[in-house]
Amino acid sequence: MADKCSKPAYRRLIVSALLAVAAFLGGCDEKNDVVVLKLAHSVDVSHPVHKAMVFMGQRLEEISDGKITLEIFPNEQLGSERETIEQVQLGIIDITKTSTAPLESFIPKMGVFSIPYVFRGYDHFWNVLEGPIGDEVKQGGTAVKLYGLCFYDSGSRSFYTTSNPINSPADLKGLKVRVQQSNTAIEMVKALGGSPTPISYGELYTSLQQGVVDGAENNPPSFETSRHYEVCKYYSLDEHTMVPDIIIINSDFWDGLTDKQRQIIQEAADESSIYQRKLWKEKTQESLRIVKAAGVEIIHPDKTPFIKAVKDMHESYKGTEVGELLARIKEAK
Repeated sequence: MADKCSKPAYRRLIVSALLAVAAFLGGCDEKNDVVVLKLAHSVDVSHPVHKAMVFMGQRLEEISDGKITLEIFPNEQLGSERETIEQVQLGIIDITKTSTAPLESFIPKMGVFSIPYVFRGYDHFWNVLEGPIGDEVKQGGTAVKLYGLCFYDSGSRSFYTTSNPINSPADLKGLKVRVQQSNTAIEMVKALGGSPTPISYGELYTSLQQGVVDGAENNPPSFETSRHYEVCKYYSLDEHTMVPDIIIINSDFWDGLTDKQRQIIQEAADESSIYQRKLWKEKTQESLRIVKAAGVEIIHPDKTPFIKAVKDMHESYKGTEVGELLARIKEAK
């Protein structure tokens, strides 16, 4: 007997199949010569990342005089981050917004962003992303049919738990912590004493509720908009990583566009990145107020023991491609 799909999985399968047919028939409306870009992502429509992508769609239509439009599928409608990355590779959809963490399975250099305490602060973070290193990383996936258009702010990731506050790495010992599907994120939680458990973002709320995991780690807007604060009442702002989001497009599709079309899409993406940063800053403060009002205890732990705990992890990258990139990031101003 064949295995039965869950309703959400079956629905995603049907939608993906329909999109594959649409992709086969072509991304242009021949009558009007309109390019319709299909973009999927994992977050809720209230999230600043989704709002920035809506803005990107508006700018695409404005700049192109309606010749390029964007159709957005939010909230894991078409699958998890990894699944939508694969769909972009296959040309089933054109674009996805993903964290750089799951991308390291496809583009190893992306793993550098999941190494804890790489960036000295917000200015250092954006100077790197908007400089030669950022360009190199964005363009480093063409061999696997992935091309980066722009980075989005994803703030700092910190631990939140269901049962006890995290004041030091010792408090993570024995805790099952949900991590992204990233080997680097797995090694980070191990280095800090926790038990890493990769789980799809869409399944995390139930996993926290049912005790499959004891906690997770994410930025304030995601902690709030996912409503994970309803289950997790301790949020420890250790700010261990600054893992950017990225907008990626199928590189074959990108290469097949005209110079003018590429220019328009890149311009709209860049504008959406600037807009998203503004939204992100505002939403971060709002989210912290919301979760605190809901009874979440906000902890500001001393970061020194966390930084010390991952020192060997930093050293382990010496002599590797990621290690070379890590050294360049540390040297950047």
